[in-house]
Amino acid sequence: MAQIIESIPNISEGRRMDVIEACVEEIRSTPGCTLLSFVPDESHNRTVITYIGDAKGVEEASVKLVKKAAELIDLTKHKGEHPRMGAVDVMPFLPIKEATTEDCIKLSEVVGERIAKEAGVPVFLYEQSARRPERQNLVKIRKGQFEGMAEKVQEEDWEPDFGGRKIHPTAGVMAVGARPPLIAYNLNLDTANVEIAKKIAESIRERNGGLDCVKAMGFMIDDEKTGQHYAQVSINMTNFEVTPLYRVTELVKAEARRWGVRVVQTEVIGLCPMKALIDSAEYYLQIKDFDYHTQVLENHIL
Repeated sequence: MAQIIESIPNISEGRRMDVIEACVEEIRSTPGCTLLSFVPDESHNRTVITYIGDAKGVEEASVKLVKKAAELIDLTKHKGEHPRMGAVDVMPFLPIKEATTEDCIKLSEVVGERIAKEAGVPVFLYEQSARRPERQNLVKIRKGQFEGMAEKVQEEDWEPDFGGRKIHPTAGVMAVGARPPLIAYNLNLDTANVEIAKKIAESIRERNGGLDCVKAMGFMIDDEKTGQHYAQVSINMTNFEVTPLYRVTELVKAEARRWGVRVVQTEVIGLCPMKALIDSAEYYLQIKDFDYHTQVLENHIL
């Protein structure tokens, strides 16, 4: 069986399709690597890219992507709802098949060192690749964002793992690391009051005593295509086996009712494990004694 490692980098561009396409082409043109999807978000001004391959293919594609993004994306001119510190903000590696967490940690170290040398973008190792406990959490690394990062890397505890105490003048810094599958999940509210979304996010996220394996923020979304303006609870679910999609959904709905608003739409950004969706279907349909392995047609065939 062929080795499969997945990478899901986020680039800080969600509006200029020519720039997005140029970055994505670096993935498409790399042997041993397959592009699965890319999802631009104009309001966040960010694109989530997903690709898979063996370690060598993913390594080459990842370095090429950062070099192209650093060439085309200027964070001194970037504005968007989502926090960011780099032209490629974050680059995780996930073991999918014939690969281990250790393989992905090793890959992150090789890629991080190459990015610093070849693209001139300093790299923090994060999540399972972190060499220091405080660097496991991306939020702590990203604090200060691009605008504050040049000063931050001079602090005693915040020298990047690769690249030294500096930032790329227009592409900033980035985080690279191994991690488990993550679901990027957004819930849109029928209000334009972003403070409500922020209050809901604060109440449900793990670091404030909410649900385990849930990171959440509140954003204001300005949809230029439809002219709509609405508040959004944006969530990263770091382990859907611990906290499933349906539990997050129901808690956000309950918190929204406290503020007199409703969840009117949800979004899954990028790819999502099938089991996460099946678990939610089982919950909402109240299916008795459902067997994920034998009663899902595709699983049974495979």
